[in-house]
Amino acid sequence: MRGQPPVSRPPSLDGLDVSGTPHAQFLATEHWSLLATRSMTWNEIFSRTGTYLTVLSATVVALSLVANATGFGPDFRTFALLVLPVVLLIGLGTYFRLIEAEIEDAWLVIAMNRLRHAYLELAPELEPYFVAGHHDDGPGMLQTYAFRNRVGVTHWLSGSPVIVGIIDAVVTGVLAAIVCQAVGGGVVARTVAGVVVAVATVVALGGVAYRKVHRASRDYHPQFPS
Repeated sequence: MRGQPPVSRPPSLDGLDVSGTPHAQFLATEHWSLLATRSMTWNEIFSRTGTYLTVLSATVVALSLVANATGFGPDFRTFALLVLPVVLLIGLGTYFRLIEAEIEDAWLVIAMNRLRHAYLELAPELEPYFVAGHHDDGPGMLQTYAFRNRVGVTHWLSGSPVIVGIIDAVVTGVLAAIVCQAVGGGVVARTVAGVVVAVATVVALGGVAYRKVHRASRDYHPQFPS
């Protein structure tokens, strides 16, 4: 009818009418839940890494004391062969758990990006105020992680799993050198054995991490790509 104000359609979320229903509150509640879960995940990452480094530091101190008392003799090798496998076991467990935690954190970031996308569907005018990503694909995740579309090698090398993996490789190389010494190997043989085993450990741990990440992302299809 003439003179009647135009009817404005309420904002919608995937075609769902949001008038009269506090969808934004539901989304915010879910967002806070995901944020709390992500905080717990990062606390576990820091806690496990700190525990492993504490055990490693205590082991190094103990080996130093035994070496001073025995002069790197057979008793030192026996003690080292007893404690280093335990340290390595803790280190490998820490590494694998950190990889799983990083994957879980990635899924949490994806979920939070989807919620931000929903916020922008409800209020598109807020987009200039969003710094974190609101797409659930690779670039969107990086936008949330590092506030840019790509990160350099230093960003990946500074991650907790990489640091723990390198320490595990060093411990494995030292253990291999001690085993080589125990069976009568010379200095050159011990050095070569330690370096080769350490490098092989780095490659093996990197391959395991790559397979886990690839398996987690293989069947994933983003719903809101960039």
